[in-house]
Amino acid sequence: MQKQVFLDMLAQNQTTCSYAFEQITPQTATLRLNPETASIGFIYRHIGEMMNLFGLFFGLPVTVQNTTMGQTDMGQGQDTELSQRLVEGGYQMFQTYIETTPDDAWQDLIETPFFGAVSRTRLFGHVLFHTAHHAGQISLTLNRGQKFD
Repeated sequence: MQKQVFLDMLAQNQTTCSYAFEQITPQTATLRLNPETASIGFIYRHIGEMMNLFGLFFGLPVTVQNTTMGQTDMGQGQDTELSQRLVEGGYQMFQTYIETTPDDAWQDLIETPFFGAVSRTRLFGHVLFHTAHHAGQISLTLNRGQKFD
């Protein structure tokens, strides 16, 4: 039952966020809310990178490099196909993780630099929130954004 709940949460996050993600193109990737904010492409790449990098906390092998967290938007998100693959890979990684993690392991504590020690369940919840939060930023920028050159 617990695995199915986590799989359902992941699937719902993927569905909800897809409404924004499916509108990202090379043309919309350059939109920003103002000259100081990150572009849609940068935010999309950040989501993909972070979904994968969060896997490190869960003990998963990760080869993705951080180019966005703590960085300024210097065009890292121009390759929207790469960002899409990163996001899809992150969802697949967590689906496999859910399917292979024993129910009793979800309450094990994981040490994080930003929350301290939290349960796997709580950290998984943060991954979903982080993704949805940034998908919301993308949605807003798709509706109100402009090109600033």
